This record gives sequence, C-alpha cells and structure tokens, in this order.
Amino acid sequence: MDLIILPLVGSILALLYAALAALFVLRQEKGNKKMEEIAKGIRQGASAFIKREYKTIFIFWLALTIIFAIAAYFRILPAPTPIAFTVGAAGSALAGYIGMEISVRANVKTAKAAEKGLRKGLRLAFIGGSVTGMSVVGLALFGFTVMFMLYGNPVVLIGFGFGASLVSLFARVGGGIYTKGADVGADLVGKTEIGLPEDDPRNPAVIADNVGDNVGDCAGMAADLYESYVITVLASMLIAQLFKLPYYALVLPLAVGGIAIIASIIGTFLVGTNEPKRIWSTLYRSILISGVLAIIGFFIFAVSINALQYFVAMLAGIIVAILLAQITGHYTNKDTKAVLEIAEASRSGAGTNIITGVANGMRATMYPVLTIVAGILASYVAAGVYGIAIASMSMLSLTGIIVSVDSFGPITDNAGGIAEMSGMPESVRRITDPLDAVGNTTKAVTKGFAIGAAALAALSLFVAFASLSNIQALDVLNPMVMIGLFIGAMIPFVFSGITMRAVGRAASKIVEEVRHQVKTRKGMMQGKVLPDYAKAVDITTKEAIRSLTAPALLGILSPIAVGLVLGKFALGGLLAGVIVSGLVLAIMMTTGGAAWDNAKKFVEEGHFGGKGSDTHKAAVVGDTVGDPFKDTAGPGINPLIKVINTVSLLIFPIFAYSLPVLLHASGM
Repeated sequence: MDLIILPLVGSILALLYAALAALFVLRQEKGNKKMEEIAKGIRQGASAFIKREYKTIFIFWLALTIIFAIAAYFRILPAPTPIAFTVGAAGSALAGYIGMEISVRANVKTAKAAEKGLRKGLRLAFIGGSVTGMSVVGLALFGFTVMFMLYGNPVVLIGFGFGASLVSLFARVGGGIYTKGADVGADLVGKTEIGLPEDDPRNPAVIADNVGDNVGDCAGMAADLYESYVITVLASMLIAQLFKLPYYALVLPLAVGGIAIIASIIGTFLVGTNEPKRIWSTLYRSILISGVLAIIGFFIFAVSINALQYFVAMLAGIIVAILLAQITGHYTNKDTKAVLEIAEASRSGAGTNIITGVANGMRATMYPVLTIVAGILASYVAAGVYGIAIASMSMLSLTGIIVSVDSFGPITDNAGGIAEMSGMPESVRRITDPLDAVGNTTKAVTKGFAIGAAALAALSLFVAFASLSNIQALDVLNPMVMIGLFIGAMIPFVFSGITMRAVGRAASKIVEEVRHQVKTRKGMMQGKVLPDYAKAVDITTKEAIRSLTAPALLGILSPIAVGLVLGKFALGGLLAGVIVSGLVLAIMMTTGGAAWDNAKKFVEEGHFGGKGSDTHKAAVVGDTVGDPFKDTAGPGINPLIKVINTVSLLIFPIFAYSLPVLLHASGM
C-alpha cells in the first residue's frame, strides 16, 4: 500500500467530521429574540472585518502572484510556484473563515445550552471549536497531499508554504489588533471610569469586543496553525529529499498527519463534566489521550516500515506538545500561584500589578524553552536533523485537537457576553463565567503550543535553507553572520512594537468614542437608549486594516534586503537570530498576558475587594497591558518567523546576484 493513502484518508475523515459537527451546532436552539439580535450584531461585525481584511490580502496576493509568474517565466523559480502559492493562501484563508463562521453561530447556542447545565454548555462549545480544529488539519493535509501527488517535488511547494504564511501573518496581526483595540478601549472606560461590569450592554464597545474574540482567536489562530502544519510538512519533506533519504521518509510527515487525525477525532468524544473545577482537566484529558493514541499509531506504523529511530523522534514531539500544554496551564490557570501573585499585587496598585505580571511572563520562558531544547536533543540523537523535523511534525499532528480546545475559548467568551447583554438568569452566568475563565487558559495553551511548533518548524526550515544555499556552517566570528544575528534578534521586537502601537491607537479611538457616547446619548447609561455599537466596530476595523501593511512588509522585505545586500551568510545569521529571539519573546508575551487576564477574573470573583474596588481597577489596567501581549504581538511572532524563513527559501536562487558575490566576481 502506498503511504500516500494514509494522509488522504485522514484528511477526508477530518473534513467529514467537521461537516457533521457543523450541522450539529447549526441545529441547536438559538435562544430568545434578544439573544439572537446580539448574536446577529457579532456575526455582522465579524463578517464585515473579514471581508475588508481579505480584500487587503488579495492585493498582496495579486502583486506577489505576478512577481512569481514573471520569475517562473524566466526560470528563476519553478513553474508551478504561482499555483502553489495561490493554493496555500486559499487554504489558509478558508481555514480562518470557517473558524470564524462557526464560532459566531455557536456562541449564542452555547449560551442557550448553558440553561440546561454545565455539561451541555461545555459540550456544545467544544463541538463548535472542533469544527475549526478538524477543518484546519483536513484542509492543510488534503491540500498539501494533493499538490505533492501532482508535482512530486517538495521544492516546488515552497510557494505553498509561503502562501499559507502570508495569509496567517495578516490574519494573526489584523485580528489581534482588532480584538485588543476593542477590548482595551472597552475596559479602560467601561470598567475603570464608569464602573460597568464585563459585557454590559450599556458599553458602546461591547459588540466590537465580542467580534474581536472571533476574528482574533478563531480566524487568526486557525490560519496560524494551518500555516504551521503546512510549513512543518514542507520542511520535513525538504530535508528528506535534500539528504537523499528513502521514499518512505519523504512521505512519512504526511502519514503522521493522517494517523494523528484519527487519534484526535477519538479524543473529541472524551470531553464532558458537570464540575466547574474540572473543565480544564477534561479538556486537557482529551489532548493527553489523543497524544497517547497517536503514539500507539506511530509505533505500529514505524514497526511496519522498520524505522523505529523515527518513532523515537515522533515520541519526543508528542511529549513536547503535552508538556507545553501542562506548563502553560501552570502559569496561566486561574487557581495557580503565578496568577494569584498578580491578583494579590493589584492590592497595592496598577504599578505593582504590571511589575509582577512582567516578571511572571519572563519566568514563564524557562520551562517551555528547556522542554523544546530537550525535544530537539532527543530527536536529533534518535534520527539526526530529519529527526528534529519529524518530531516537529508529530507535535503539529495534534493540531486538530489543540485548535478544537482553543476555539472553545472565544465561543464561551461570547456566550458569557450574550448571557450578560440579554439579561439571562444569574444561574447561566455561573456556568458561562467558569467556561470563559478556562477559555483564557485554553487560548494560552494553544499559543504556547503554536510558539513551540513555530520554533521547531523554523529550525527545520533553517536546515533546508542552509542545504539549498550550500551553507555548511555559520561561523559566529564571521562579521556578516554576526550582523545577521543582531538584525534577526531585533526584528521580533520591532514587529511587536509596531503591532502594540497599532493596538494603542485603536484603543485610544475607542476610548474617545465611548466617552463621547456616554456624554451625548441621553438615557444610554440608564438602559433606555442603546449605544451605537456599529461605530465602535467600524473604528476598530479601520484601524486594524490600516495597520496591516507595515508588519507584513517587515516579514517579507527584511530577508530579501539582508540576502541581496549582505549575502547568504548574513541571511543565515538573521534566521538564527529571529528564531531564538522570537521564540523567547513570544512565550513571555503570550503567557504573561494570559496570567494578567485570569488575575483580573480572580479579583472579579469577589477576592481582594471584588468588582469596582481599587484592586479591581489595578487588575483591569494590568489586563489592558497583557491583552496586546497575548493576543496581538506575542502570537503574531509565530507567522513572522515562518514568513521570513519561507521567503529565504524562495529567494535562494538569486543569491548568485547578491552584492557580496558580484563584488567578489569583479575582484573587489
């Protein structure tokens, strides 16, 4: 049996599961008229944003497709590059769109299901999230497998990876700026100035805030992990081909994906509890059991092809994924010491809250980095450089269940907002609130997973780049390499500064709009007149779209400029610098931001003075700092790293025309 059958079967099963789960969600009760009106506003806002974002992406896609077509015509790039680029970009965009569309329909149904108890609400939210998870892996694996069957050469499919990376960068950055601009603006006025509770319908930014959860944490995360999945398959296959490994090693990454999809589908049926304190444990259990089942499948497969050394590498990848989930939960779960320290620090003001939160984020980098390093070492010892790549693929093979758990978060967040705005009984909020709090942890866990996967995938891409560019080693005493290292280490910080500044601009305009409506819309604060929700949605949409270009150009142009002006060794240094710097900074920001958020929620539960107290106001300020950390800049670094790596792979044919080569040829 040709090994290519496994990924085809697995990807079709994933897409079939996603379709059936979507039908199940759509058939559930919507709730009363007021609930549906609120949900409709969220859907319309999310749809309007996605359409404008995809128009911007289309402009970049068109320009790059023309460039690739010209390069292919002159045989600088392989002829199928424009087609591969288009298919990769379309798959990433579709994954993000499906994630958002189901999320904005599952939210109101989850709120309604919560009337029947915790288990019902939890189960429906998770099934809604699993539509996104299985769509991501199904589309990614099916698309890449079919393209490989058509062209048979992974080098040709570098364009596929770049297309996925480009859309992911836009989706992550655009969605992140939107969601945090609205969230920060809504909190700064609503909670700290006016004293409104979370998701109060009198807050003009409340609908924009709920829209942001979907375009950031559903559409953005779906596109992000679609890209990570594709890039990891690509890197593994490139290394197998460049190192002249057997055919089964070339298609092994695809087979691993197919096996893990089956394991992940089984894992989705294991979520359920009636105990609020066991919500995270039942979700984590689904990840753990999916991982164990995948390991069993990998072992049977490795024995069948007589390649146990690759099984050791795959085992290392699964263990890294499970450990990263556990470690991230340790630093971000609402009941952990790290979060409680931040909440307690809020008693003495916003300053100590921020200091403690930053310190927590910095400390939280140690164990994830050591876990990733251990995974790299174990997989390298087992199977060399290819072992690292296949460990990365086995880790990413759990994307289906990981994204399912992640998408649960924004669905439950929206469900709580709809329950609050529609005036549902307090008993419903007692169910949606713990679901929402765990949702913060699930989103943080997925970001930790995505960051670790990005690091391993980028390392594999780096090896492929070095091999294609004929770089045997990078000498740090070489000035060009050192220059590249410094530039690469700098880029994630510049990128984070650009994106966080964009969030600040959007939040400032939301603050001004909310204040304006509070002053001018008579009767709004008494609940007699509805706010103009559409105005806040429009402001955040415009700010997010206008802020997309600079981060995208930074990722695309920086490797081109360094490669052409300073040469391939400087570019190699840049790749090493951006991977290491980006990994640590992303972990610090995403983990620290999630801990800030749950510290605020801990205070809101009545601890240290509860809602409206000075402690609460300090915790809200800390959360507004953590929001762009965890949902904009931090997760945006993942696609940035991979865009830079895939661009470097694409441009390696033009190194013959780089400035150092031309100067050397001229005798200078």
